[in-house]
Amino acid sequence: MAIVTSKEMFRKAYDGGYAIGAFNVNNMEIIQGICEAAIEQRAPLILQVSKGARSYAKHVYLMKLIEAAVEDAEQSAGFDLPICVHLDHGDSFEICKSCIDGGFSSVMIDASSKPFAENVEVTKKVVEYAHDHGVVVEAELGTLAGVEDEVKVSAEDSSYTRPEEVEEFVSKTGCDSLAIAIGTSHGAYKFKPEQCTRNEKGILVPPPLRFDVLEEVSKRLPGFPIVLHGSSSVPQEFVKKVNEFGGKMPDAVGIPEEQLRKAATMAVCKINIDSDLRLAMTANIREYLCEHPDAFDPRQYLKPGRAAIKEMVAHKMVDVLGCSGKA
Repeated sequence: MAIVTSKEMFRKAYDGGYAIGAFNVNNMEIIQGICEAAIEQRAPLILQVSKGARSYAKHVYLMKLIEAAVEDAEQSAGFDLPICVHLDHGDSFEICKSCIDGGFSSVMIDASSKPFAENVEVTKKVVEYAHDHGVVVEAELGTLAGVEDEVKVSAEDSSYTRPEEVEEFVSKTGCDSLAIAIGTSHGAYKFKPEQCTRNEKGILVPPPLRFDVLEEVSKRLPGFPIVLHGSSSVPQEFVKKVNEFGGKMPDAVGIPEEQLRKAATMAVCKINIDSDLRLAMTANIREYLCEHPDAFDPRQYLKPGRAAIKEMVAHKMVDVLGCSGKA
């Protein structure tokens, strides 16, 4: 395994009609579960760290854990597995610079909440510094609803990406990939019940993604890698298990996996997944603790949580992203 930028990953993904999974990491068990799945599936991988994760675990701890995963994979995998270390939702030049200086191979500058001209200005500044240091940059146009690192954006304040702006934005900033808003949303509660319909089983069905926006963006930016944020599917088996074992998650709903698979066959080269990791781990930890009320050793209950992440990530790589065997 080697730490690389996403540039070559995205070129192959675009040409091959698949996407790379960008999985958020916060601790050792999450990193281990994700990397074990990537090794078994021989899949290229993006490990991404949010501002909140850096605050929780500290930059140095996360980088050392990732370096340990690289070393472990080199010893056990028997082949070179590419991994990109990415800053998710950097909200300032300063945090992007800190991650670039601290060994990340990719950063995202998210100035999407600012006016277009200011978004261009901030993004261009990050791009210039990053490219001088051999690091690639993801930017964003359009604003997603939901909760990202405890920052809430209401549905009323969200906005779809305007395709007519993308050429100018990419040209002026020099960014390497672009996150767009086509109806995905952050968190496990991506949509209000009134925004959805219910199927014959009473399960909420969210509104479809705006593939017309994606198609228009890809026409205007041929060959350019597009990113989808807020793309967890919130598997109902995990929600059910959380609720069964003492949790309370009514009406949690995500993006249908078949829609993400369709996006991956188009211009989308990177799909972000975070909430599904949290759900897989939490559901299985809750189950273990309820079934073993005498347990108090973290190694006992974190182990099934780690195994659940590995299984879920492998499923995403095979059935949703289509990147299994592409390393």
